[in-house]
Amino acid sequence: MRWSPVAIAGFVIALGAAAALFIGGFGYSRGWWALGDGFTIVEWGAYAGLAAVAVSLVGCFAATAPRRGLTLAAAGLAIGALVAATPATERELGRSVPYIHDITTDTVDPPQFVAAVSARAAAGARNPPEYDNVAAQQRAAFPDIAPLVLNVPADRAFEHALAAARDMGWDILAAEKSQGRIEATATTRWFRFKDDVVVRIRPEGAGARIDVRSKSRIGLSDLGANARRVRAYMALLRQSS
Repeated sequence: MRWSPVAIAGFVIALGAAAALFIGGFGYSRGWWALGDGFTIVEWGAYAGLAAVAVSLVGCFAATAPRRGLTLAAAGLAIGALVAATPATERELGRSVPYIHDITTDTVDPPQFVAAVSARAAAGARNPPEYDNVAAQQRAAFPDIAPLVLNVPADRAFEHALAAARDMGWDILAAEKSQGRIEATATTRWFRFKDDVVVRIRPEGAGARIDVRSKSRIGLSDLGANARRVRAYMALLRQSS
């Protein structure tokens, strides 16, 4: 019994599409090509994913006796569909959030970057470290982003905040306990984008108030990444305190 060449072709195309999806971001993070080129590679990977879906569908019908390959065709169909859907999902996500990249729990008096200023300059960050004053857009899209008050003294809150930042996998740039300030850099998984985070700890009554700000170094829209990061950090800090 022979293998269906159509099923094999669909699976191979799907693997190529998946490779393009991965290497578009990987190559950018390694400095092999510019960001626009990385996006172009991902886009072509999506087209290849659609082609893999079409060929694998034919392969599902072709992989019948006396030919084998139904499992291969089904795998090509699944992989191709996943690859094709990824950029479309990202675009839809971009449409669902405001065109901003600076999120903070305190839009009136946002925490300020200090150590990250030089780090951003050295990396050639296109977005300045100053607050973008996008309070109205943030409140409309992310009304849940708010400060956290812990019922512990500020010095203990600082230790909790620092431990949570490390648990998030961030690279710590500064941990100034006397100033109640922690700065760190978070790296995204796919394109390895660098976003900077500053955590501010201030006494409030018998406890301490935690404010967080997360800002992208490049890009106009963060696709909601900074808001998700702030939420995740606050949730982790709330659980561990």
